[in-house]
Amino acid sequence: MRLTNFVTKFAAVSGAALAATAGVAQELEIVGAPVDGKMGFQPAATELARDLQWLDGMVLGIISVITALVVLLLAFVIVRYNRRIHPKPATFTHNSPLEVAWTLVPIVILVFIGAFSLPVLFKQQEIPQGDIVIKVTGHQWYWSYEYVDDAVAFDSFMIGSGEGNLNPTISAELAEAGYTDAEFKLATDTAVVVPVGAVVVMQVTGADVIHSWAMPAFGVKQDGVPGRLAQLWFAAEREGIYFGQCSELCGKDHAFMPITVKVVSPEAYAEWLATAKVEFPA
Repeated sequence: MRLTNFVTKFAAVSGAALAATAGVAQELEIVGAPVDGKMGFQPAATELARDLQWLDGMVLGIISVITALVVLLLAFVIVRYNRRIHPKPATFTHNSPLEVAWTLVPIVILVFIGAFSLPVLFKQQEIPQGDIVIKVTGHQWYWSYEYVDDAVAFDSFMIGSGEGNLNPTISAELAEAGYTDAEFKLATDTAVVVPVGAVVVMQVTGADVIHSWAMPAFGVKQDGVPGRLAQLWFAAEREGIYFGQCSELCGKDHAFMPITVKVVSPEAYAEWLATAKVEFPA
């Protein structure tokens, strides 16, 4: 019964959804998408993402130095104090200056890291006044969005939802929505649309089990827990199409509930919003 309702609901909204968002998709560059053969972060599209990526690089540098130092010390001890060179082991039990040093140095390192990481954490968790407030609800296995102040609400399904492999029908749906086959399992029939530069506050919850709304290029990730309302925020600085994914294991189709966010100009957003109020009235 549940599967039947899911299929019926998807079929009912997919046609209108594709038509409403195809024009926007065709005009935008795909920015936040994985690239074959590459490593590292997606291009940062928000201040939060830039801060997180810089913090990751800084901590990685510290860890690399510590790792190299430990390896060198181990190598020195192996070479300098092996049984062949020192057949008679030393009899001392401790070295107070050394013990003080290896206690204080890690404390200083941790305080240094905390001095940079805590401001980033506070910036994430202190939710500003939003120019746009969107309530997002995770379902098995799709997302629902409600623009709280604009009377717009819609469901967002993966294009080709329920299909395991790419086929001509899905290719046609992707093309109709302005995507290519490369975006299969990334693109959704209806996307979140926000204006560039606007402060967007997302209210995240779950309808059945725990889901997680994650957008790597924005540096945000928030669990949606049934019965609870959590928040995240971002202010995208670059127009484009960005892809995310549910990041909390939520059932057999967990891998098939992607997230699509389109960042557009204020003028394009106003035009989309006027259309969405007709296509997707809350």
